[in-house]
Amino acid sequence: MHLLVVEKHDGEGTFPLFPKGTAVNDINICDESSHWLSCVIQGHETYVPDIYVVDGLLAQDYDPTELVVVEKEQVVTLIRIVFEWLYVKDGNGREGWLPANKVISLA
Repeated sequence: MHLLVVEKHDGEGTFPLFPKGTAVNDINICDESSHWLSCVIQGHETYVPDIYVVDGLLAQDYDPTELVVVEKEQVVTLIRIVFEWLYVKDGNGREGWLPANKVISLA
């Protein structure tokens, strides 16, 4: 599914891919997004969907990098939806997270 970005988005930095089984530390409930946790993974302060954490470990591979969008009206391809965030790919092959409220469907 193709989506149109309707609002610019700044990310919180680029992160490595954390493999399944990596420890998730300093876990707190995120006040801004339901079902998301603020945490520390391998020394990186970041956020993770609560369903990705089981017994303090990542239940699947996870890259918390957000897609930086500097121009509105960029088209991205939806890869997956996790609560109110979307994991997408842009036309240059970059992948990352975007808040769902910053895109509309091109269906």
